[in-house]
Amino acid sequence: PEAAAAPEVPNPMAQLEQEAARLSPADVKALAAKWDFTEDDLDKEKLYAELDSMLGKQNLKFTVGDRISGVVYKVDSRGAFVDIGAKAPAYLPIAEVAIIKPNKMTDVLNTGDELELQVIQKADRDGMMVLSIRKIEFQKLWTRFRELLAEDATVEGEIVSNNRGGTLVMVEGLRGFVPSSHMSPHNKSEDMVGKSVPLKFLEVDEERGRVVLSNRRALAEQKARDYAVGDVVEGVVTSVKPYGCFVDLGASNGLLHISQISHDRLSSVEDVFKSGDRLRVMILSQDSERGRISLSTKKLEPSPGDMLKQPELVYEKAHEMAAVFKERIKLAEDAARQEEQRLQAEGTAFGASDSEAAPADAE
Repeated sequence: PEAAAAPEVPNPMAQLEQEAARLSPADVKALAAKWDFTEDDLDKEKLYAELDSMLGKQNLKFTVGDRISGVVYKVDSRGAFVDIGAKAPAYLPIAEVAIIKPNKMTDVLNTGDELELQVIQKADRDGMMVLSIRKIEFQKLWTRFRELLAEDATVEGEIVSNNRGGTLVMVEGLRGFVPSSHMSPHNKSEDMVGKSVPLKFLEVDEERGRVVLSNRRALAEQKARDYAVGDVVEGVVTSVKPYGCFVDLGASNGLLHISQISHDRLSSVEDVFKSGDRLRVMILSQDSERGRISLSTKKLEPSPGDMLKQPELVYEKAHEMAAVFKERIKLAEDAARQEEQRLQAEGTAFGASDSEAAPADAE
């Protein structure tokens, strides 16, 4: 079969000549009068300024990674066109407008908005570049995370998923990792996916793209505000070691050292406790910076060795014995304060006597 004939391309000049032929002499004269001008009518400085501006726009060159300013002049469902002063507009896709992609472009941008942007793709054949706000926001977020790490600040993170190694979380649009040992057992269930938990930064490494956080440290700091030395709390033994046992206090873990179990000597912690045992312990000390709490049952014994012989009695008398312990601490603090005041008074009196003796010595 014969090839189809190529469609005839219209000739614009021929069409204009045909339209001009239909004009009457009066129409031609009127048009000539309207558009006729002399050299004196031209504003040469203005024309040259416009020409320089146009040439400047054409000669602008940007490279990938450059930060530039621009003004939004058109927004559609997939992105926005931005005037950056070049010969062609640049394009900002919806995926690059923010760290968290918005549902609609008009939710975050409007015509006329002035933006700080980064070039992420060089100009195509038409001179249009691709821009990003997301890249800049990520750089600012890394800087913010480093500052929060230095301040030991607490942030909120949403749990994305749990596995044996740890938990993936989303913090302000950036993904982070919480090692299993740093996540409270109460937050490891699948029911917690999608929920927010308090976190503290352990590591922020922009080059490796690593953000490591701790849920336990954040919870320990919160509990530190609630707990005081001498308080009695309940917990569950989570693991038994030769040097003691770890106790889950709900929001954080505490260590019951072998030396703080009883006044009587014991050869093995496993002779007293096993995983899953519920017990009452007293807060002996706490290190909020390291997220550690030291516990004691020894201080709760009505008589030395009760924790080994009759632990039920220890738990029954726990609050009573803790009150005695707190009173002893208070008396010791009062005695230390009085001694400090006495020494300061003696030092002041000694200084005064020296100043009174000085004139006599001078004579």
